[in-house]
Parts: sequence; C-alpha cells; structure tokens
Amino acid sequence: MGRAKITVVGAGNVGGTVAQRLAEKNCYDLVLVDIVEGVPQGKALDLMQAGPIYGYDSRVVGSNGYAETAGSAVVVITSGVPRKPGMSRDELLATNARIVQGVVREIAARSPEAILLMVTNPLDAMAHVAHRVSGFPKARVLGMAGVLDSARLRAFVAAELGVSVQSVQAMVLGGHGDTMVPLLRYTTVEGRPIEDWLPKERLEALVQRTREGGAEIVGLLKTGSAYYAPSAAVVEMVEAILKDQKKVLPCAARCDGEYGIRGLFVGVPVKVGRCGAEAIIEYALSPAERTALAASAAAVKELCDIVDRLP
Repeated sequence: MGRAKITVVGAGNVGGTVAQRLAEKNCYDLVLVDIVEGVPQGKALDLMQAGPIYGYDSRVVGSNGYAETAGSAVVVITSGVPRKPGMSRDELLATNARIVQGVVREIAARSPEAILLMVTNPLDAMAHVAHRVSGFPKARVLGMAGVLDSARLRAFVAAELGVSVQSVQAMVLGGHGDTMVPLLRYTTVEGRPIEDWLPKERLEALVQRTREGGAEIVGLLKTGSAYYAPSAAVVEMVEAILKDQKKVLPCAARCDGEYGIRGLFVGVPVKVGRCGAEAIIEYALSPAERTALAASAAAVKELCDIVDRLP
C-alpha cells in the first residue's frame, strides 16, 4: 500500500506549517494548493530539500490547481481571508463562505472518499458550508477548533502552576473563540480537578485569556494570526484519522440530537478515527454548561442561516 495522500488547501502560514509538520512525519505524500502562483511550488520545493537533512522521504507537490489532489485521503482547508486586527470572525463570513464553496466543489469532484478538515474561520459555519456543498456524510467533515482552544488552556494552566503541559488535561466545547465552553469539572492536573489547584478568579482569568487567545496573537503580530499551535492541532487530528487512533478530541462535528443540538456543526468531544467523526461522546453537563453550549450553538446557527442565504 502506498502512502496516504493529504492535500492542504491554502499555502499561507497555517497551511505551510501543516505541510511541514506532516512532511516531517515521513508517512504521507502531500499536495499544497494555493491560488497565488509560485507560492505553493516554492514552499513544496523548500520542504522537499529539507528532507535529506531532517530524514524524511515525503513527496511534496505544490500546485495552483486541483488535478494533483485526486485521490486524497484527507483534505485540510485553510484557505480564506485572514482575520485582521479589530475584525470579528463574523465579518469573515461571506468572503470565506464563497472561497470554501469553490474549494470544496473542486475537492469533492476529485477525492469523493476524502475526509474534509476545516480550519477556515468562522470555523463552525465553514464546516456547515463544506458539508452542504460536498454532499459527504457528516462523519467525513470535521472542524479544527477545540483541539487548539484546549491546548491554549492547557498551556496557560501549566505555566501558571509550573507543571508539564502533559500533566494538564482539558476539554473545551462550543464555538471557537468568544462562545467557547470550557468544561472545568473535566479539566485536571495529574487526575486532580483544576479547582483543587487554582482559586476561582485565577481560573476565570485563564479561561478568558484562552477565549481571546487568537485575538491576543493577532494584536501582537499586527500583520497575521497564529499558526504554530493551529497547525499542530490540525496535525493531531490528521494523525488520529489516518492512524485510526480512535482518539477523543474536541472537534466541530455535526450534532443531530447530541447535547440537544440538531443540524449544526459545534465543538463537541468526538472519537476520531479512520472514518472521521466516528462518534460524539456525551459528557454530563451542569445546567450552566448546557446553557452556555446552547448559546454557542445559537450563535453558530445565526451564521449558518446567513451563509445559507448567500447567492
């Protein structure tokens, strides 16, 4: 059996770094697609030339079209207009919805068995668009947000307590960003609840910083947004799929009754394996958590209603 082919659409900072991390795994063949002439080709060439030094034989191809993407097992879609300082996620909506529609049509025609992994913001609404346009089963469309939000929370908690990030476990549900719902009862440090380690006000400050994690980086960089952590989150999801790990990760997946949510892509705990979103895991939620998740789902529904009305 040959190596699995992974297509990354969008060769900007996130897409380029995803391709780098995946090439270094030495398990996959990669296609990097971008509309800007020369950029995917140049990055692909650069990645190929790193192989002898880093010790990988991954094949990396750059393209401005989609012919090379045929037969992809997983397609990571990062293309879209980036978020600029002061711009809300919602303002990205119409432009990115049209971009994603075009990309998904091209991909679905050439890789009808692919699993789509959405990264373009607003994430939950873009997963909704991809599902509708592709006609793929809901299990084969996933969005990356919760892995990133959980990682940010884990990083902040670990720094606060002076412990390894590997000692901290967290689960963040709901929409990406302002409406995320951290499940603090399931956030632990070496198995002990986070409330045993931190006073309430410090914990709330860390949660708020996580909510604003992307915006904080946008504000610092001035001319771009985060890409090291988002690309790492994408790669964890890709590997869970292609290595059939059955890993429970917080992802945007389509709920059809789970958590009382129907017909929407929302961040929930998902068992991720070779078939994509193989099951949604239902945690017992407190009334406050359930209310917060419902509010997050309502915010996602508003965006989906807008994109459904776009010409």
